[in-house]
Amino acid sequence: MRILFLGDVVGRTGRTAISERLGALRDECAADLVIVNGENATAGMGLSADHARALLAAGADVVTLGDHAFDQRDISALLEQEPRVIRPLNYSRVAPGRGFHLCEVAGGRRVLVVTLLGRVFMKQPFDDPFPAIDSLLRAHPLGASVAATVVEVHAEATSEKMALGHWCDGRASLVVGTHTHVPTADAAILKGGTAYQTDAGMCGDYDSVIGMERIEPIRRFTTGMSHGRFQPAGGEATLAGVLVETDDRTGLARHLAPIRQGGRLSPAGPRVP
Repeated sequence: MRILFLGDVVGRTGRTAISERLGALRDECAADLVIVNGENATAGMGLSADHARALLAAGADVVTLGDHAFDQRDISALLEQEPRVIRPLNYSRVAPGRGFHLCEVAGGRRVLVVTLLGRVFMKQPFDDPFPAIDSLLRAHPLGASVAATVVEVHAEATSEKMALGHWCDGRASLVVGTHTHVPTADAAILKGGTAYQTDAGMCGDYDSVIGMERIEPIRRFTTGMSHGRFQPAGGEATLAGVLVETDDRTGLARHLAPIRQGGRLSPAGPRVP
């Protein structure tokens, strides 16, 4: 099985790139399943219901969220109605929606998709992600009740992401980080057979400060004062993520490749295998 995961969609330019290019990228990757993080798709802060539907219509099979999951008011109702859009598993237990999705791909194979929030350097006191994912993986063993499992870790600290990668090693097909918007160069298959990358990067304009127009972030760094809101950068987006190929018998990873398409990162990035 081939699973394509794309990192945080940032603003209009990221949404446009998804709507215009995801179909062709899916075909090029021969992907059986496409997962897209929509965390920053609406004005760089959260995801509206309309934009969630647009990502699904563009070809995403599952849309994930992160610490900005509830920034847009209308997302709560959609999360109760649309199982393909998931908020983090370890959000408050009273939060609307679901923290994972069991989806079916060709041949009747089931894939577990789950997203977790890290706690290190994050502003909110989320539940501990380690026991949360442990319980879920025990309930849906890889290679038995599910053919593949993708664990997204939406977190700030690379150490926390790596620790969760090893915590899930041998029990998930892929553990991939999001949130920092910068693709890391550590794509690897861990000893237990789980594919891992600390951050998938973003789907947005890389001529920016993590997807935002440069002037306001630089002003805040240099003066300590804010002058206005962050605005998503509007240049050509790079679609960034990973493509994992899993073993049909065990569900573990056989191959992992970073994906970079379009925009500033494309010339130096690897091509789809």
